[in-house]
Amino acid sequence: MTERNGLACLVVDDEPRLRRVLVQLLESDGFRCREAGNGVEALRVMETDPVPLMISDLRMPEMDGVNLLRHVVQRWPLTAVLMVSAVADVDTAVKCLHSGALDYVSKPFNLEEVRARVEQALQRRQLKLELKSYQEQLEARVRAQAGRIEELFLGGVQALAQALEAKDAYLRGHSLRVSEYAVAIARSVGMDAQTVDTISLGGHLHDIGKIGVREEVLHKAGRLTDQEYRHIMEHTVIGARILGPLLREAPNVIAIVRSHHERMDGRGLPDGLKGDEIRPVVSIVSVADAFDAMTSERPYRHSLPVERALDELRAQRGVQWSPLAVDGFFAAFPDVTRLPLATPDLPVATNG
Repeated sequence: MTERNGLACLVVDDEPRLRRVLVQLLESDGFRCREAGNGVEALRVMETDPVPLMISDLRMPEMDGVNLLRHVVQRWPLTAVLMVSAVADVDTAVKCLHSGALDYVSKPFNLEEVRARVEQALQRRQLKLELKSYQEQLEARVRAQAGRIEELFLGGVQALAQALEAKDAYLRGHSLRVSEYAVAIARSVGMDAQTVDTISLGGHLHDIGKIGVREEVLHKAGRLTDQEYRHIMEHTVIGARILGPLLREAPNVIAIVRSHHERMDGRGLPDGLKGDEIRPVVSIVSVADAFDAMTSERPYRHSLPVERALDELRAQRGVQWSPLAVDGFFAAFPDVTRLPLATPDLPVATNG
């Protein structure tokens, strides 16, 4: 039998005599009882001292049992509600079961039947409590598993990044700087924290596809041929293909990796996206990537002075790069002397 000693119960009925009969029965079984004459009074009791068990009549002034049930189910879903109905109200009582009541008793009622119905209602409430506890435990396990999966994913990505850096020393530091630039731009244009995190990860991973580019092209000291340029630009598609199975729930990161060489005028690669077809997160990383590429040493040319790179951003605003991203860059870095540029003492980037 369900433990009843000290369990609080609220009896709601507009007939004092019937209330007292139910209260005396329940108190004899160890319940602590409160009383209310209608639904309004019952809600006042629940707001100050919620109870695990409520027995309510259906027909009452001010607020009837049906409306009371609706409020209780919505606000105190773990309260077991037992409806009391006259014979003519049985259909309504059955509808109450569909609305969240755990059982009902018909008038005139037998006291032993009331005991049995109360017991069944409390048992059903206990099942609800156990189910809620199980769901909470399951959610905790899912969160823990998701954390473990994220750790494994980040470990895998780190291994990929290390492999790429081992292949091309010029890339060391480039992705980190691009990520830092892009995060600052995103914050300057008011993007939310979750989007900033997406941009940070996308910036770190944007060149991961270069692991699939031939080393002789990456390290070529002379100017790239059109064919070689096209080959090196395949890193966007390769990177998206590598990360796709790992980042199914992060489409914006995949978009950054695939589309960071697209242009506003539609002349970019690999898909020729144009204008608003390029996501804002992609545009931000594109500007960050371009600035770092222009101000970093490459095998076939020296880095540009910072002012020259800034002039290029201004000139290509709305042509190659999104005005939002370019303006965000200047807002984020009003003092160019504080930019974390690649220097001769640090590893530098190659080919954007």
